[in-house]
Parts: sequence; C-alpha cells; structure tokens
Amino acid sequence: MKNMVLLIDTNVILDCMTNREPFAEGARRILHYCAEGRVKGYIAAHSITNIFYILRKHFSSAERKQMLIELCELIEICDIQKAQVTNALSNEEFDDLEDCIQAECAKSIQADYIITRNVKDFVHSPVLAILPEDFLKIIHV
Repeated sequence: MKNMVLLIDTNVILDCMTNREPFAEGARRILHYCAEGRVKGYIAAHSITNIFYILRKHFSSAERKQMLIELCELIEICDIQKAQVTNALSNEEFDDLEDCIQAECAKSIQADYIITRNVKDFVHSPVLAILPEDFLKIIHV
C-alpha cells in the first residue's frame, strides 16, 4: 500500500507552531507521521509566507525562520505554477482564492486528503478535505 499523500493547510501548521489548544496535539501527531514517513506531507508554497507573517506577533524573525526551516525538513513544498493560479482565479465555485489555490496544489500532487480545520471552505475541492482528528482515526484503522 502506498503512503497517503496529504496537503496540510496553513491552519493546521499554525495550530502546532502556536500550541493552539485543543488542536495542537492532533497537528503535532500528523507532522510526526510525516517525519516518520508514514504519510507524505506537503504544504503549499504560499503557506510558508503566510505562516511567517501570521507568526510575527508570537516570534522573532529569526525564530520564525528557524521554525519554517524545521518544517521544511518534515514535509515537502508544493510549487505553485501559473496554471494553478489561473485555474483558481477562474474557478467561481470557491469564495476564497487562497483556499482554491490550496485545492489546486492538492490536485497537482495527487493528494489523498487536504488536512484542514476549515472543511467547509473546500466543499468544491477535487480533493477531499478532512479534519485532523478524522484523519487520525483513518490512519489508525
């Protein structure tokens, strides 16, 4: 059986990095599975800059850079190509461009799931979006 491929949404990474309860433990477990090689985790390239910006209130620039370097050692980065951006811009089913680009990235890596706490934002995604806790139930079956 092939390893599952996951696109991990920004909010899940932030849960881990900011120790946001009650979500941090589930996010840490998913990243741990990526580090172990039980699953292949990806993050969309644009999420890196978003995370760096969002964490500015919590950590120094040097701390944020180190955290993101460590994240990049655990998971892969999904490049964003022109086709993905133009597909997202022309997709009228999504209200949020960032979510649509996440879905385009998930499709491009042939992800099994998008792991997010905002499942409702991905109802039109070609890749199924699930909550971290639901994924953790699936992987333990």
